[in-house]
Amino acid sequence: MTAASKPVLLTGASGNLGRVLARELGAMGHRLRLTDLTAFPDELPAGAEFTRADLNDGPTILRLAEGCGAILHFGGASTDQPFETVIGPNIRGLYHVYEAARREGARVLFASSNHSIGFHERPAGNAARLDADCAFRPDSFYGLSKAYGELMGRMYWDKHGVENLNVRIGSSFPEPIDARMLATWLSFGDLSRLCDRFIGAERVGHAVVWGASDNPDTFWGEDHRDRIGWAPQDSAEAFRGKVGGLTSGNPVTERYQGGGYCAVGYSRDRPSPADAFALDDEA
Repeated sequence: MTAASKPVLLTGASGNLGRVLARELGAMGHRLRLTDLTAFPDELPAGAEFTRADLNDGPTILRLAEGCGAILHFGGASTDQPFETVIGPNIRGLYHVYEAARREGARVLFASSNHSIGFHERPAGNAARLDADCAFRPDSFYGLSKAYGELMGRMYWDKHGVENLNVRIGSSFPEPIDARMLATWLSFGDLSRLCDRFIGAERVGHAVVWGASDNPDTFWGEDHRDRIGWAPQDSAEAFRGKVGGLTSGNPVTERYQGGGYCAVGYSRDRPSPADAFALDDEA
C-alpha cells in the first residue's frame, strides 16, 4: 500500500490549522485519525476518528500511528512560550512522533516555522531571498524547537530512512493582518493542497518547503516543493491596499524576518550582524 492509501494521523487537530486541515483533507477523501490534548470542537469529517492524547504519552502516539502512511505533525506549543512549556510537547513529543513513523514506515510532515530562521534580516529591494539551505537563526524558544525538529527529521532520514517534509510556515490566517504578512502569508487553501500533495507524493526524502503563498514580497527563495508537485495558487497581493501600511513601529520587529518574536525579551543595544558568524564591529 502507498502512503496515500493508508490512514493519515493529524496531531494538533483541535488547533486553528488542525481544524482547517481536518475539514479540507476529509473533504478530499483522506481517512483521518485526529488527536490533540484538547477536545475536537467541530463535527468530525466523514470516516475520521478523534482520540484525546498528550504528545508526551509515547505509547498512545505509537498506537495512534499504527497502520498510518503519513503523520501530519501540527501538535505542540504553537506560539512563543517559556522554555519549560516548549520542551515537553515540542521536543519529547516530536521524538514520539518520529519513533512512531520509524516503526510504521510512515512519512512525516513537520509543521516547522519561519521562526526557526527569524533573525535573518528582511531582504531589501533586489537583495537575495533566503533559500531552504540557509542557516538556522531562531528568534525564540519556540523557533529553537522548530530548528531542532527539522534536525530530528534530518537524523531520522539519514539513520532510518524516514521521509519527512519540513514546512516553514510563515503566517497562516484567513487573510493577512499587517504589512509583514504580504511576504509571509500562507492561505488555508494552499496549506491544505500542500498537505494533500505530500501524502500522495511518490518520494519525499528529507525536504524543506517555505510555507507561503505566491506573494511578490516574499522573503524566501528556492526550496524542495517540486518533490511533491506543489505550487501555491493564492497571493497576499490582493490585500495590499488593506494592510500595506500596517507596521509595528518597533525597529527590531521590522528589521528581522521573524517579526514580533524577535523583539520579545530583546536586550541587545545594537542589531546582531547580518552575517551569522560576524562580530558586531564587522556588521
